Amino acid sequence: MPGGEGIKGDQTGKKLEMLRGKTAVIFDLDGTLIDSMWLWKEIDIEYLGRFQIPYPENLPDGIGGMSFSETAVFFKEYFKLPRTVEEIMEDWNEMAAWKYTHEIALKPGAKEFLHRLKAEGKKLGIATSNSRELVDEVLKAHKIDALFDVIRTGCEVGKGKPAPDIYLSVAKELGVAPKDCLVFEDVAEGIQAGKNAGMTVCAVEDEYSAYQMEEKRRLADYLLASFTRLEEAENLQSLDGKAEGAMEACEDV
Repeated sequence: MPGGEGIKGDQTGKKLEMLRGKTAVIFDLDGTLIDSMWLWKEIDIEYLGRFQIPYPENLPDGIGGMSFSETAVFFKEYFKLPRTVEEIMEDWNEMAAWKYTHEIALKPGAKEFLHRLKAEGKKLGIATSNSRELVDEVLKAHKIDALFDVIRTGCEVGKGKPAPDIYLSVAKELGVAPKDCLVFEDVAEGIQAGKNAGMTVCAVEDEYSAYQMEEKRRLADYLLASFTRLEEAENLQSLDGKAEGAMEACEDV
């Protein structure tokens, strides 16, 4: 598509409001670009089962934003696992590798959206809590690895989400100010990380995080049901004075 016209909605032809003035778009991976959150519960159940530990249905709040290494530390300490943190991460990578390359699908419309953003000259980044090994494998499997200018994992920065570290790191490497970045995230911890970084955030609906919907709506600037329905993204900025708050946050960055 010719530059300067903006990304258009698939059905209505309207420009996407959330992209106006944005020079970079940063995506979370699991639950946002790929449909993978279901897999991790299966892995947790199987892995804890190796040690005769039942899977708790209610894990402590905040675990959803932890980096891969932070989660391994948490599991070792919380469940008293007889493995080192490095061994736990190796175990998880081994258990997930085949599924990430053969069973994990992209969210509907995600690949098309990425190509359209790239055609418009947007800089693209990934800010994920997953391991670098699995990220590289799944992006290559879906032939979208070359679309991203920067890929950063939580293990490569100071703190995991909801700390802003990973988003600020990606923006810095892209050479873009935080206020000029649009973030796509599926869980509340990730949405908060994007907002803490001074960025505009679009929450993506995902079955795994449906229980967080009220919090996601409270934190995010936009809400998207599917990348196949981009023109239907709900603008949440005008609710409860959020637009003014978002403007002030950007000015402070």
